[in-house]
Amino acid sequence: MSKFFNLFVLICVFVFHGNGHAQDHSNLKTPTDLIQPPYLKAGDTVAIVAPSGILKNRQEEIDRAVKLLDSFGLKALVGKHVFKQENHFAGTDDERCEDFQNALDNPNVKAIWCARGGYGAVRILDKLDFTVFKKHPKWLIGYSDITALHNLFHNEGFQSIHALMGVSLTENLEDIKETIATFKSVIFGNPIDYTLEGSVHNRTGQSEGQLVGGNLTMLHTMLGSKSSIDTSGKILFIEEIGEYKYHIDRMLQSLKRAGYFDTCNGLIVGDMSKLRKNTTLWGTSIEQLILDALSDYDFPIAFNMPAGHEDDNRALILGKVIELKVTEEQATIAYKQ
Repeated sequence: MSKFFNLFVLICVFVFHGNGHAQDHSNLKTPTDLIQPPYLKAGDTVAIVAPSGILKNRQEEIDRAVKLLDSFGLKALVGKHVFKQENHFAGTDDERCEDFQNALDNPNVKAIWCARGGYGAVRILDKLDFTVFKKHPKWLIGYSDITALHNLFHNEGFQSIHALMGVSLTENLEDIKETIATFKSVIFGNPIDYTLEGSVHNRTGQSEGQLVGGNLTMLHTMLGSKSSIDTSGKILFIEEIGEYKYHIDRMLQSLKRAGYFDTCNGLIVGDMSKLRKNTTLWGTSIEQLILDALSDYDFPIAFNMPAGHEDDNRALILGKVIELKVTEEQATIAYKQ
């Protein structure tokens, strides 16, 4: 009987320590530095690919993207399937994967710039092979649905860039000059730091860690898969578009119950765009909703980061360590060299 009892105790100990909420995270080490791909220089080639939604009647925007790269002294290589149409998607899964894989494998390509988001990147994640890429790393650039790929790059051990995409380019580029300026600075390796407008909702404090994250829906979608990110010791960035407030609360509650915030070092909230109105009103601001959902934690929270689904979409390097300082008057984001 004692043998069975001892075995039962061992099993209970194993299960208890295997559960995310039961683990003691007090001795967690600082996250390992991710590999930083080489910054671009004049003459380099940027591949433009469409791993997600369809680009119907979007030729003009992609032409602008090519011209913008040219104005930077860069060459553009547009994927052969970019303008394919397969129902919701820019080509079949295999076609979209082929363009992305070719960009990963081509040693002459120094950055992969996604044409648009929408939906579809998750369908090609498990088809991609990073074997050749790891011999000559390059930047991934995009946002929104591209968060799925940012997660993948992060877990493969590489930094990436959360920034505008090809279809983000308006007719008058002066309208988004700050967006373009930070995009250019980041890809060429020029320093970027941000001072954010203050907010009475800011949770004050100071912390340091790798910046991770992106679109909240995509982060939520990745839960339970090998593409989910371990946020231990890291600072999370989130943005969203077109959701009900209760949807946002539901996603935050799901992430919370999964232990996503247990050892997180901070939160930066970007644009929460075009929020939908439910027939039953939520009753508080989106800022208060976020604070209420994360009231169990004491890490700093900064609002008003101009990044997400607005024209003013400042570039962020994901996977690089930042120092976050938050007061009610302002918040600062400084990249560690």
